Amino acid sequence: MKRIASIWFPALAIERWAKSSDFGPDDPVVLTVEGTHGPIIHAVTKAAAERGARPGARLTDARALDPALVAVPADPAGDAALIERLARWTGRWSPLVEVDGDPSTMLGTGALRLDVSGVAHLFGGELGLLRDVQRRFAQMGLTTRTAIAPTAAAAWALAHHVPCICDGDSEAKLAPLPVSALRIDANAARTLERLGLKTIGGLIDVPRLALARRFRGGDDVVEALDRALGRKAEPLTTAPADPPPRASLRLEEPATHPEAAAQALERLIPMLVGELERRRVGARRLSLAGYRVDGSVAVASVATSIPSRDPKHLQRLLGDKVTMLDPEFGFDAFALVADWTEELGAAQDSLVEEPGGERELARLVDRLTVKLGPRAVRKPQPFESHLPERASGWVAAVSSPAIAGEVAREARRRGPSTSSPGPAPLGIEGRTQRPQRLLDQPEAIDVIYATPEGMPRRFMWRRAVHDIARVEGPERIAPEWWRQPSSARLRDYYRVEDQAGRRYWIYRDGIIGDGRGGLPAWYIHGLFG
Repeated sequence: MKRIASIWFPALAIERWAKSSDFGPDDPVVLTVEGTHGPIIHAVTKAAAERGARPGARLTDARALDPALVAVPADPAGDAALIERLARWTGRWSPLVEVDGDPSTMLGTGALRLDVSGVAHLFGGELGLLRDVQRRFAQMGLTTRTAIAPTAAAAWALAHHVPCICDGDSEAKLAPLPVSALRIDANAARTLERLGLKTIGGLIDVPRLALARRFRGGDDVVEALDRALGRKAEPLTTAPADPPPRASLRLEEPATHPEAAAQALERLIPMLVGELERRRVGARRLSLAGYRVDGSVAVASVATSIPSRDPKHLQRLLGDKVTMLDPEFGFDAFALVADWTEELGAAQDSLVEEPGGERELARLVDRLTVKLGPRAVRKPQPFESHLPERASGWVAAVSSPAIAGEVAREARRRGPSTSSPGPAPLGIEGRTQRPQRLLDQPEAIDVIYATPEGMPRRFMWRRAVHDIARVEGPERIAPEWWRQPSSARLRDYYRVEDQAGRRYWIYRDGIIGDGRGGLPAWYIHGLFG
C-alpha cells in the first residue's frame, strides 16, 4: 500500500529571516514582496499576526490597522533555495523526496512530500518517523506539521488542517476538511462555499457529472477530488542528485600502518583532480574518509579560500591532516570527496612570465588556516550599509558553504545603501572623509555648542576636555528604515580637530523637534591619524 508523508513548514520564511535579524521576538515585523499595486505581505511574525497582519494582504491595508508594523523586504529566492536544500537533506527518511508546490507562490511557507512506503519500520513505525522528522527540524529552528496518508494530496490536506496518520479509509479523514484542502483555485473554493458545499464530505455526495460541467480547466474540482481519494495517480518525481566529485580506493588487505592514509592520498589526488577537470570545477573543501574493518570511519577535512584543483596544493593541505588518522584495526578502503566545489575554467595567469600574487596569497591563507585553525585567520567583509558600524565585519578567511551563504544573505538583508547628505562639508568635495580608526560602538560624549543646531565647540570624552579648534561638517546620514524602528533618528557627522591637533569623528544623534525623542545626544565614532 502506498504511503506518502507530507512535511509542511508554516513559518519557513519568517523563521529563516529571524536567524539573522536584529529585531526582537516581540517586534511586529512583516516580510514584503512587490505586487502589482504595491507591497504585498509575504510572511509575518507572531506579534504582527496578533495585530491583524496576514500573508497575502497589501501592506497599506495592514498598516491602516496598525501603523507600527515594520516592513522588511522578503527573499523568496533564498526561501526557495532553502527548501531545495531541505529536500536533499530529507533523503535520510526516504529515497524519493520532492518539493511540494512552487515555493515562490506559497507566501512564506514551504512543503515537502516523501514516499515512505516500506521504510517506516526503520524508525519505529510511522508515528516514530513523524516524531523524528519534527525533532530534527526543530533542532534547526524550523516548525513543521506532518501527516501520512495513501495519497500525496490527502497527506498535504491533513498536514495543513489536522496533522495525523491516515491508516484506513482516506474519505473518512478528509470528509470534515474544508474544500480549500483540495488545493483548488481560490475562486472555485469560494463558489463551492456559496453553493453550500463547504466540506470535502459534502462534495463527495454531489454527482460527478454536475461538478465536471461546472468546474473545468484549472478549476477542475473532480480531478482534485480524485487525486485526494486515490482514484487518479499522482506519482512523485524527484530531481536526480548530482553526487560530488569523488575518488575511491579499495585495499586487498587491511592496512594498519600509520602512513597508510598518506599513501592512499597520493594515489587519490590525481584521480580526483581528473574528475574536477572533467566537470570544470575547483575544490573548496576536501574530505578524506578512511573506512576501518570494524565499520567505523575516520575523516580528515580541509577548505580552501578560492577554488583549486592544483594537485600539489591539495596534497600539501591534506597531508598534515591525514597523518592524524588512526587506523586502529586497519583501513580497508579510502574515499576522497570534494564536497564543496565552485566553477573553475581554464585561465591564463599573466601575459608575462611572472604570475599574479592572488593564488599565492590564497595558498598562504589555506596553509595558515590548516595550521592555526579557521577562527585564527580572518578577513574583513564589507556589507551594503551606510551606517559605519554596520558597513563591515570579520569572517573566517576560509569559510564553509553555510558561512558563505550567511554572508550573502546578510548582504541582501541589509539592502541597498542610501545616504542623505546634509550641508556641504567645508573644503571637502562630496561627503566627509572617514577616519582610519573606527570604534566598534560609538561612545557617548558631552558637547558644548553655541546653538542647538550650531557647530560643537568643546566636548568631554573619557574624562578629558577637548577644545575644538577646527570643524568640518555636517554629513547627514539617515536611518535604515527597512531594518530600524520608526523612532530611529538622523545623524549629523562632524570632523573636528582640538587645540592639540588631534582629530575626531563625532556625530549628533537626532534633531530638536523631530518628534523622535528628547534632546539630541552626541557620540564619538572614530579617530583620524
